[in-house]
Amino acid sequence: MAVTAALVKELRERTGLGMMECKKALVETDGDIEQAIDNLRKSGQAKAAKKAGRTAADGAAVTAVSDDGRSAVMVEINSETDFVARDENFLAFANKVAQTALEQNESDASKLLETKLADGKTVEEARQELVQKIGENIQVRRAVRLEADTAIGAYVHGEKIGVLVALSGGDAQLGKDVAMHVAAMAPMVANPDDLPAEVLEKEKSIIRAQPDMEGKPEEIVEKMLEGRVKKYLKEISLVEQPFVKDQEITVGKLLADAGASVQSFVRMEVGEGIEKEEQDFASEVMAQVKS
Repeated sequence: MAVTAALVKELRERTGLGMMECKKALVETDGDIEQAIDNLRKSGQAKAAKKAGRTAADGAAVTAVSDDGRSAVMVEINSETDFVARDENFLAFANKVAQTALEQNESDASKLLETKLADGKTVEEARQELVQKIGENIQVRRAVRLEADTAIGAYVHGEKIGVLVALSGGDAQLGKDVAMHVAAMAPMVANPDDLPAEVLEKEKSIIRAQPDMEGKPEEIVEKMLEGRVKKYLKEISLVEQPFVKDQEITVGKLLADAGASVQSFVRMEVGEGIEKEEQDFASEVMAQVKS
């Protein structure tokens, strides 16, 4: 696989290392960015790598919550440019799709296209009309639904990062506070025990391969490993993280004080995992003018 400038740029963003180090790491792994990150961490050059997927497409994340506050849907609707993502017609369409997904209890994006909106048109028919009106490709990419024992917390940051949190105990405001935290801190799991065993084993192997482990007695290595794994789990677990609005307490303490717990959560970042062709601003404006 060719090592492109875009790959080097992404690796720099995810590791904070210099261009030459990133290019060398990618050459060594034949362009495999995840393997490059693992190798850099093993060598101690990269202390951490961002977990979020690559954001490479525009659009909006939109939520809809049921009247009783215990069910919610979040959808991602993609556009080609941020300019369109902020268009009132695009946002109106996105909100209609989210509401329809909630009412029809549909979280399969392909099936969602076949459902009917309040005006009788299917989502797909409305999408096609919007494409013709705006002149950009619009896609209903994905949808997710959560159910809660007590309350759903919903939060969308700048229309680009959406979060739903299902609570047992507590209320919608507590749920929103936790959702804001998830949007900002991007935890991987709710509790340390929720981390899949294979992910934990991979992290242990990376820690064991770091330079300062070399040559030490096995009992010392195990003690160091235990401490670093514990630190890692605190960093990626929602309940162990310092609450973003009050660093003196953890999210777990915030929840416990309210007699609540997190059943599940989902964080959606617009465009994550989609590769988008690089285009300079001037070319983007010219493309808009021509269309």
